[in-house]
Amino acid sequence: MAARENTVKKEREKRPAAGPVAASPASAHTLDRLVHERLRLGILSALAVNESLTFNELKRLLDTTDGNLSVHARKLEEAGYVGCAKSFANRMPKTEYRLTAAGRRALERYLDHMEALIQATRDK
Repeated sequence: MAARENTVKKEREKRPAAGPVAASPASAHTLDRLVHERLRLGILSALAVNESLTFNELKRLLDTTDGNLSVHARKLEEAGYVGCAKSFANRMPKTEYRLTAAGRRALERYLDHMEALIQATRDK
């Protein structure tokens, strides 16, 4: 458990503080590394446009494996970016994910940062 808490703490330390984003290509190193990873960005983006998605729906949508999705979804859950509800439907386990308010804010910050980088690059 302590190892997991250290991992979450390290991921949070890597995140930029909330607020305005510098519009400099040099600021690319301040991207939220937790969100920037391809599969985690895919999970957040999919949940941003859907009220909720099951594990299997996300797996199909993102064309990934059970293990890969599980690891990345857990990182987002530990960070408080997604909520996970487990239940049973016809005796089969069902895992459903939702984007939290913190996750929506993190995604919006990330997208704002990327837009600023794109604009700064185009302005050169």
